[in-house]
Amino acid sequence: MAIALANGGGKPPDWQDFVGIIVLLVINSTISFIEENNAGNAAAALMAGLAPKAKVLRDGKWGEQDAAILVPGDIISIKLGDIIPADARLLEGDPLSVDQSALTGESLPVTKGATQEVFSGSTVKKGEIEAIVYATGVHTFFGKAAHLVDSTNQVGHFQQVLTAIGNFCICSIAVGIVIELIVMYPIQHRKYRDGIDNLLVLLIGGIPIAMPTVLSVTMAIGSHKLSEQGAITKRMTAIEEMAGMDVLCSDKTGTLTLNKLSVDKNLIEVFAGGMDKDLVILLAARASRIENQDAIDAAIVGMLSDPQEARADINEVHFLPFNPVDKRTALTYVDSDGNWHRASKGAPEQILDLCDCKENVRRSVHAMIDRFAERGLRSLGVACQEVPERTKESPGAPWQFVGLLPLFDPPRHDSADTIREALNLGVNVKMITGDQLAIGKETGRRLGMGTNMYPSSALLGQDKDASDIPIDELIEKADGFAGVFPEHKYEIVKRLQERKHICGMTGDGVNDAPALKRADIGIAVADATDAARSASDIVLTEPGLSVIISAVLTSRAIFQRMKNYTIYAVSITIRIVFGFMFIALIWKFDFAPFMVLIIAILNDGTIMTISKDRVKPSPLPDSWKLKEIFATGIVLGSYMALTTVIFFWAMHDTDFFSDKFGVRPLRHSPNEMMAALYLQVSIISQALIFVTRSQRWSLGEIPGFLLVGAFFIAQLIATLIAVYADWKFARINGMGWGWAGVIWLYSLVTYPPLDLLKFAIRYILSGNAWNTLFENRTAFTSKKDYGREEREAHWASAHRSANGLQPAVSKLFNENTSYRELSEIAEQARKRAEVARIMEQNTLKGRVESAAKLKGLHLDTNKQNYTI
Repeated sequence: MAIALANGGGKPPDWQDFVGIIVLLVINSTISFIEENNAGNAAAALMAGLAPKAKVLRDGKWGEQDAAILVPGDIISIKLGDIIPADARLLEGDPLSVDQSALTGESLPVTKGATQEVFSGSTVKKGEIEAIVYATGVHTFFGKAAHLVDSTNQVGHFQQVLTAIGNFCICSIAVGIVIELIVMYPIQHRKYRDGIDNLLVLLIGGIPIAMPTVLSVTMAIGSHKLSEQGAITKRMTAIEEMAGMDVLCSDKTGTLTLNKLSVDKNLIEVFAGGMDKDLVILLAARASRIENQDAIDAAIVGMLSDPQEARADINEVHFLPFNPVDKRTALTYVDSDGNWHRASKGAPEQILDLCDCKENVRRSVHAMIDRFAERGLRSLGVACQEVPERTKESPGAPWQFVGLLPLFDPPRHDSADTIREALNLGVNVKMITGDQLAIGKETGRRLGMGTNMYPSSALLGQDKDASDIPIDELIEKADGFAGVFPEHKYEIVKRLQERKHICGMTGDGVNDAPALKRADIGIAVADATDAARSASDIVLTEPGLSVIISAVLTSRAIFQRMKNYTIYAVSITIRIVFGFMFIALIWKFDFAPFMVLIIAILNDGTIMTISKDRVKPSPLPDSWKLKEIFATGIVLGSYMALTTVIFFWAMHDTDFFSDKFGVRPLRHSPNEMMAALYLQVSIISQALIFVTRSQRWSLGEIPGFLLVGAFFIAQLIATLIAVYADWKFARINGMGWGWAGVIWLYSLVTYPPLDLLKFAIRYILSGNAWNTLFENRTAFTSKKDYGREEREAHWASAHRSANGLQPAVSKLFNENTSYRELSEIAEQARKRAEVARIMEQNTLKGRVESAAKLKGLHLDTNKQNYTI
């Protein structure tokens, strides 16, 4: 519209500005398309590996195929956790429990039996059965609905941030335009085209045209970087949420531990008369799968000399697969004599409930479970029964509890270090496990994540040790929960979010899907079910917690790049609008719109490299603080506008530069003043990015090579234009190298105060003033270090107790404990632990002393608390 208005007034049409704007838009669009396409192709290749699979029978063999290649008539096998890949009709087998809420809106799972239909997109909640496909793709029930219904796009948080920043810039420009219109026409009686050209300068220079491109490219490149680290991002904006994550609810099995179970045969307890340990193992193996095994099945069957012994001399009648409600498996079989039997293994409590055990047997079982748990061993109950009715549906004779198997799942070698790193990053890791409380506490002790754990009953206010603590506070301060069910996980996440935490949740099973969906960042771990992957925001391709922490650091680096640019964009808007406005109104000097276009094109070319800049991730969870961005942008932009106004005043109204540096005056040559003003604005505007990208002094943090290279190339071009250009249409003539040197020197002198202003803003917005001004989500505690000292001291105390160095204390901290004392305890514990580690690694005294001195530790002061 401004270009259309920039005609008339006795001057030719402003075609140069029109072409310049088109070039600027094309450059931004092209760069955005290329970078997003490259990152998108890489992510798509990785996502292809996560495409839904189906177990299908072809050529008489079962195999795993992409769900996309299924055709009507295929026989498929579906089980717990699968997302049904096509519309199919069930064959003979036990009924399935299917969640069809995504299709029908039904809140409760429905039961489907033989000959009934199941629909693509449904999730199997319980059971396992074969089915025959009769419809695929758009011909399915789900496909037809999706074809008829237009999807609605919700406005995400990232889009809201972009809108808010854009609105701020537009409002700033609008203020400048209104002031110029009021002063130029009614008061100064300026010519029509002169006023329009000045308005065009504000519009071209003030609107952050490159902002959507820079931010989307930064996230796309960051998403590709995350995928290289083993974290595939399904939702792009999950990157900014992971940067702000302050609580991570982590599953124990497979994430904190290896999920490689082993059984110590010597510790097996037999409770049935006439049986031995070998028979208990055999019964447990019969209640296990010999194909398509989970970790427990593999551990049990692996104890047999030959895996085929699990099915030797018996005929399998029916296998009951595991589900998160019953928490057991069972096999109905016929032995060589024709007698029917049933064997079951599973959670000890569930197995005990099956059996009609005497009270003394129950007490013995519970005592043994507790002893196993104290050593970090999970218990697996085994039971058997006869089936005189000889049908798989019959209840059978009373169950007999035959034994307990201890399962050991060793922690990952890097879990303890990763948890400490997470605490240092302000991320509070909570263990959420279905195992017993004692096992959770023992694992927490070994990993240094604390033993302040509660049973799931505490979430209902039924735990006597936690009855006096409000549920929300209990969840917030707990190190973890044991014996949890799916609804507990969902409730934990919900309560943490209500306490203003940004919560991440890991999961792998269908029972984790609701909590994954509810969490701010749902993370499906490696080998997760289709249902868990579907509900998650990020899918891990590598096991362990270290992948998540690495993703947190990368996300914070990506977020830091985006925040750096937004502060830069707001500052430039303020600087362009008010700098050129004051020059136009006070001195009636009209800056050429075409030269603003040149500044914008060179700036955008440089600023695109910020997506690959070397940045330092925030040490604590970060989030969009718009008031901080706006406050910083206003102050830095106003300062730069002031330096430009002062420069123009000195050049136009004084002989300062001529007297001090011997350059000729330019006050009588408007076209040369245009060149000088252009170069001054170009240099300091681009140099600002080095200030906004750094946390400390900008010259002390080395930027990426691309950013530095782009800056110097752009400013070399800008300097050559200012020195040699002779463009009549842009009203610019070269000013010579003398003035170029003066302007570079002026820019170097006015640059350092930008850092000082940055520090001043942070100081003003810190502490109580910060908390008053901003509503920011906090983690674990209101202290700035997110409770790091307290948790380190707790960790140190627990480890000293475990090694017999001091008596265990039930409650190390209370409300009256001094924060300074806690910090000192933590620091002393850290030093003692470091000395102990050095002593273990270095056997010679000289090596111990030299290693300790290098780390600034003193053996005499740190040894005194140890009993050697």
